[in-house]
Amino acid sequence: MIELKNIKKTYFRGSEELPILKDISLSVDIGEFVAIVGPSGSGKSTLMNTIGLLDVPTSGSYTLDGVVTQKMKDDQLAELRNQKIGFIFQQFNLLPRLTALENVELPMIYAGIGRKERRDRAMEMLTMLGMGTRGGHRPSELSGGQQQRVAIARALAIGPSLLLADEPTGALDSKTGREVLELMLQLNEAGNTIVLITHDLHIAEHAKRIVTIRDGMIISDVANVPLVPVEPPVEVTS
Repeated sequence: MIELKNIKKTYFRGSEELPILKDISLSVDIGEFVAIVGPSGSGKSTLMNTIGLLDVPTSGSYTLDGVVTQKMKDDQLAELRNQKIGFIFQQFNLLPRLTALENVELPMIYAGIGRKERRDRAMEMLTMLGMGTRGGHRPSELSGGQQQRVAIARALAIGPSLLLADEPTGALDSKTGREVLELMLQLNEAGNTIVLITHDLHIAEHAKRIVTIRDGMIISDVANVPLVPVEPPVEVTS
């Protein structure tokens, strides 16, 4: 699914070189749930942007789902990103004037999917995530956990090869955060490939593999037994 080879990323401040990623090599197989963890300034955000095709490395190669990316132009990268990656953000990034159903439909509009198909698929995603009765609610009418479920439904809407989650529980209380992490584990058990970016080792311990980055280098890569059990999704009522 993901193949990073000898990735380096260097920024320049005047004549000064600022190396951020230093010879990163990382593979993620289809169906894995990997957490990338590191403190502030470790390079994990730059690595996330590289994996998400939001930034390009200074050198090295990146292959996503069999597609070699390093010679692609910006519009080609954008198209590949829209086809292959579903993003889950800390702040949800839902449009406030749209309903939950309409928010989930958005990426399918950009993908050119017809109205009936995208509406049916959006409702299917919301129902799967326990939000089937909330499709007509706007974000301000939903709790933080409910908004994150809508955001996850939106990320799943186009059937991406990869779910890339950036601190997905950072704006949630601890109980709701655990529920969202359990939901992500359920999605992984259903076959979704997930890469979770976090600074918090307790959050990372919900993944099945933990990659630790520090000073722009991977310092450990270990298998892990997730903390939470896998249970069926339930309808959210609060």
